[in-house]
Amino acid sequence: MPSEGRDRQLVVPSPMLRPLCPWPCYPAKAVQRPLADYDKLGAAMTNPYCQSGPARASKVAELFTRIAPRYDLINDFQSFGLHRWWKRRLIRLAAPRPGERALDLCCGTGDIVMALSRRGVNSIGLDFTEAMLSIAQRRKAALPAGESSGRLRFVAGDAQELPFQNDSFDMVTISYGLRNLADWTAGLPEMLRVARPGGRVLVLDFGKPDNARWRAVYFAYLRVVVPWLGRMFCGDAQAYAYILESLQQYPAQQGVENQMRALGCRNVGVVQFLRGIMSINYGVKG
Repeated sequence: MPSEGRDRQLVVPSPMLRPLCPWPCYPAKAVQRPLADYDKLGAAMTNPYCQSGPARASKVAELFTRIAPRYDLINDFQSFGLHRWWKRRLIRLAAPRPGERALDLCCGTGDIVMALSRRGVNSIGLDFTEAMLSIAQRRKAALPAGESSGRLRFVAGDAQELPFQNDSFDMVTISYGLRNLADWTAGLPEMLRVARPGGRVLVLDFGKPDNARWRAVYFAYLRVVVPWLGRMFCGDAQAYAYILESLQQYPAQQGVENQMRALGCRNVGVVQFLRGIMSINYGVKG
């Protein structure tokens, strides 16, 4: 696979983020292309977990309840452990400072929110899957005494209707969750609503590479290898075939970037990994 040195960052430079981003910079127009240009993967949804409309939320909850016990293990296998490095990059871009408040949506088993807490940030992890939250709570209980110092807590909730007041957090993050919402365009405004003016908003998720050949290789991996891992570790290939099908409904890094701009974010940018198979969108609330 391409080396880290060939990863690229597509950013609108900002004084806050520039020291944290050692990747080559390209003008934003370099990735502006119609979403319709992306290859179509099929006209119909065939995965039982990948539904549109009102049924989507319950199906996604069913999926994550099923895979929760092996979620971290399969993430390590399917990403060759790189998901941990990508999450560390997300945290660096968030630029957390002790005493700040952070909200991590679709927190899963708690990787991001626990890392933020270790940096002295008052952190809340929110997820709507009880099985995931149970694992996160066990991981919290296993932390060394005093490590979180009461700065870390988990709550159940819907990322599209957050149970928090306006302007509550210095940073709001979401990893591998925006794509799974019934309406991702409802999730971003909620993230901005609860962020304070000047607060950082960051989204880590699967991407859609611009290069057609590399995109074909990447989609083939998601279509063949990842479902095989799901079958081997969860007994359910469809649980991980879901990733590829969910990308059909999600415009990935370009669509998130455009939506952030439409919502009035400042310093909007995209960090792309492995030539676009994974990405972090970021912006600052105006």
